[in-house]
Amino acid sequence: MNKPVIDSLTQLLGTEGVNDVDARRALFSEDIWAKGDLADFVISPRTTEQLAEAVAVAHRAKIKLNPRGGGMSYTKGYTPDRKGVAMLDLSQMNDIIEINEADMTVTVQAGVTWMQLYDALKPKGLRTPFWGPLSGISSTIGGGLSQNNAFFGAGTYGPSTDSVTSLTIVLSDGTIVKTGTAASPKGKPFWRQYGPDLTGLFLSDAGALGYKAEATFRLIPLPTHEDHASVEFDDASAWTETMAEIGRLGFACELFGFDPKLQEVRMKRAGLAADFKTLGNVVTKSKGGLLKGIKDGAKVVMAGRSFLGDAAYSLHWVVEGHSEGEVSAKMSRLKAIADAHGARTIENSIPKIIRANPFTPLNNILGPQGERWVPIHGIVSMGDGPACFAKIDAMFDGMKDALAKHEITTGYLITTLSTNGYLVEPVFIWPEEIHSIHEQTVEPATLKRVKRFDPNPDATAVVEQARQNILDIFTEFGAAHFQIGRTYPYLDNMSDETRGVLDGIKALLDPDGLVNAGSLGLNKV
Repeated sequence: MNKPVIDSLTQLLGTEGVNDVDARRALFSEDIWAKGDLADFVISPRTTEQLAEAVAVAHRAKIKLNPRGGGMSYTKGYTPDRKGVAMLDLSQMNDIIEINEADMTVTVQAGVTWMQLYDALKPKGLRTPFWGPLSGISSTIGGGLSQNNAFFGAGTYGPSTDSVTSLTIVLSDGTIVKTGTAASPKGKPFWRQYGPDLTGLFLSDAGALGYKAEATFRLIPLPTHEDHASVEFDDASAWTETMAEIGRLGFACELFGFDPKLQEVRMKRAGLAADFKTLGNVVTKSKGGLLKGIKDGAKVVMAGRSFLGDAAYSLHWVVEGHSEGEVSAKMSRLKAIADAHGARTIENSIPKIIRANPFTPLNNILGPQGERWVPIHGIVSMGDGPACFAKIDAMFDGMKDALAKHEITTGYLITTLSTNGYLVEPVFIWPEEIHSIHEQTVEPATLKRVKRFDPNPDATAVVEQARQNILDIFTEFGAAHFQIGRTYPYLDNMSDETRGVLDGIKALLDPDGLVNAGSLGLNKV
């Protein structure tokens, strides 16, 4: 470790802003999927100015800094892949800087969580168009914009990066850069498209081009009406085709499906106490008043956990709007599409519960018995979604003996991104020891009741091979990926000409390769 640098950073950030305790270094050097090389130390600035000065100190000493937000990566998004790396903890930069109702923008520090942002805007009757991933209780804005996000609002408005108007970035040498209209000395951060889209340059960059300090989003009025629907299918083909057809309309702000195996896992996870907490939220958060909420809650109770068929593929969606008529018309259109594909209507408990409890504790980063859990995903064109899913499913069928031998459960989440993106997310659950990040993230009551597994490298090797097989299939379909990190083959899939541009940008912004080295495939060891 570099003691003079640590001393300088301690003078700048205070003793609470610099940590070289082994346990802290180890925690910040791993994500949900993998452990990286042990970081030298962890620094935690609280302001943009502190961040810029800390980065400048590290830059002068040629110390590599990997940025970490909520720690929800499963693709080695920030884990060190070499010695001599320090971790930049941005979770302490968690202030909401301005909610500007006149300009319809909100500006936040990078460490604000999606749940924090949603809760701050809701009393004002406002929301960002995309408003969070399922991990929003912990996932931060900066991490989400580096990796990109799916889910709440994405079926209509696209992923998280599509809602951004401006960024404040700290470059590798500590220089502060603003994008969009905020780049003008007199400008406000209200508009992204002013000349070349420099905002977009720093989005989905896996944190490789600069450190996100602040972000501004556009706002929309909080929709006043919503409705939910759930259907099921006997075969995967009708399931995947229906999602594509519904997705092309963009009517469903959330549109998602589970295969039978993942549904079974979801049904096993929550206990009776969680059910009652969920029921209370369904009642109190139902749009349409307390009476409608009680009716909605009663339906959830009557349905229990038996409304899903044992071998059924389920599809769920939420429609929102500013009048009952608008929502009803959209819902009728989507149900007609599902009916035409032979869907059976089932109780809409799942989308209703998810909407009433959008940001729940992240106990699902473990399997229901305490197993390890990890997803992998790809985004293909809406028309290619069903075929891509079918090819991955056939690959799993070819590996069924190895999967069964090592007690590896697989499943799928599918969802959409606006009218043109089809996301397929295979999930793995297998007996394996957990990491300190699981110990920190999962609720103590859940940790207390789950099993603890011994190291199981043979099973994990099978999971790793299956993940690689899936990546190869995604590459065949020209898939895009969120959370590129150090897992998805981004640079390898680019043309030589495009790669040359990216290398040139990296060399201009980070000539010494200090910013999250190895992410995005840049500055590999």
